[in-house]
Amino acid sequence: MISQQHFHRNQVLQGFFSVILRGMTDREEKIQFMPFHAINEFMVDDFRFSVIQRVMTAVGELSSEQRSSLTKVIRKRIRVSGFRNSAQAPAGLKARHAVKEFEKHSEFTARILAAWADLNTDLAQQVYGLLKSRQWELLPVEVDRTSLPGFMAAWPKTETYDVLDAAFAEMYPQAPSDAAFQDDLRLMVVWMANRLPYDLFVDEQEEEAEDS
Repeated sequence: MISQQHFHRNQVLQGFFSVILRGMTDREEKIQFMPFHAINEFMVDDFRFSVIQRVMTAVGELSSEQRSSLTKVIRKRIRVSGFRNSAQAPAGLKARHAVKEFEKHSEFTARILAAWADLNTDLAQQVYGLLKSRQWELLPVEVDRTSLPGFMAAWPKTETYDVLDAAFAEMYPQAPSDAAFQDDLRLMVVWMANRLPYDLFVDEQEEEAEDS
């Protein structure tokens, strides 16, 4: 999922915005968010397409709520030649036309990711359990994350992907360990946590600059 070659700090910074939220203690807190489509700066092209294609080929497997929401955003955002209703186009065509929308429109990105998570409910529950055991602050699995402002920009700096990969393997030793599953695992961490690893990449780039 993650490719440092695709990470452009300045482009991500342009997407930052702040939201003032009121917590349970009525204390207001200013939180930095990035729009959902900022995730594209952290995804390699092949994995991005595989996520979109998986969703488009499995629309019938989605929950009724997810299927309805996805169909609406497909009809709104995707134009497929020869189809008045783009939701009725073949999955492959929809997937190819969806890539640019995924890259540019936060609403569409969020809906694709929500549908992808709905198709991977076991992994969602496992990742939720992993992160909760490591004291991450999380919303319940069933919360509609598409209604959030975007991804939070803060990421625990000690919780690198390598650390989380190892912790997941220890907690779920029967889980696959191939590269494709690792991509899915890391994307699910991002989605369940509602965070992008911006801090991790900035720190790595700054360390490399100091060493050069």
